[in-house]
Amino acid sequence: MKIWVNGGLHDAENALVSVLDHGLTVGDGVFETVKAERGETFALTLHLERLTRSARGLGLPDPDLDEVRRACAAVLDANPMELGRLRITYTGGLSPLGSERGDAGTSLVVGLGETGRRADSTAVVTVPWTRNERGALTGLKTTSYGENVVALARARERGATEALFANTVGQLCEGTGSNVFVVVGGRILTPSVSSGCLAGITRALVVRWTGAEETDLPLDVLETADEIFLTSTLRDVQAVHRVDSRELTPASGPVTAKAMRIFDEHAARDRDPSLG
Repeated sequence: MKIWVNGGLHDAENALVSVLDHGLTVGDGVFETVKAERGETFALTLHLERLTRSARGLGLPDPDLDEVRRACAAVLDANPMELGRLRITYTGGLSPLGSERGDAGTSLVVGLGETGRRADSTAVVTVPWTRNERGALTGLKTTSYGENVVALARARERGATEALFANTVGQLCEGTGSNVFVVVGGRILTPSVSSGCLAGITRALVVRWTGAEETDLPLDVLETADEIFLTSTLRDVQAVHRVDSRELTPASGPVTAKAMRIFDEHAARDRDPSLG
C-alpha cells in the first residue's frame, strides 16, 4: 500500500508522522472519507468543501485543496482496487505536548483501504450517551472520535452495526458515522443540523434528490416510524430492520427502496454532484 504523507507517496511501513503531531496527542485534526470505485471518487468536491469548513471551525488554516486533490489522485493511482475507502486526514501538525498548537505547520495524510459493499439492511441500537448540540466541535468532522469508538463497540456487542444518539434535549440526532432518516405517514424525515448532527454529504444529497424534510424529531420516533434508514459515504442508503429490540420489515420498505433507487440513479449519472 502507498500512502501520501506531507508531500509525497510512501510505502505503508514508511508512511510516518511525528508522535508529537497534534492530531495524535490531542485529536486536533479533521478528516473526510470518500468512496472510490475502480479509482473514481464520488462527491469529492463536496467532501473537500466540508474539509475546509471543518478546518476553519477548528481554527486550522485552510487546506491546500489542489495538493489534496493531487494526493488523492496519486493514492488512487498507486492502489488500484474495486471499492475503496479514501481517507483524507488534516491535522495541526508537530506541536508541544498540550493543547496549544506549534508553528511547524499542518500535516496531510491520504490513504486508501479496500472495503466491501454494505448489506441492504442492518440493525442499530440506541445508546445512553448524548450529542452536545451546542459544543465547540458540533457539526465538524474532527479526528476526536473517542465517543464514537465507545458507542460503536456497544452496538457491536448487541449484534448491530451502528449506534444512534439523542442530543441533550432528547431529540434524535445521528449515528457514530451516519445520518438517520425515518418514514412517517409516507414522509421522509431527518433531524435538522440544529440537532447537533453532522451535515453529511450523502444526507444532503438524499434530502435534495428525494424531497426529504429536515425537522426536529423526538428519539422515540424510532419506536413508531414506519421505516428507518441510514445514510453515509460507504452505506449510501441502507435500510434498518431492527432498532434495539424492535423488529421492522426484514427487507427494505417501499419508501426506503425508492430512496435507494433514486440515490443510485443520480450517483451513477453524476460522480461529482453539487448542492447548488
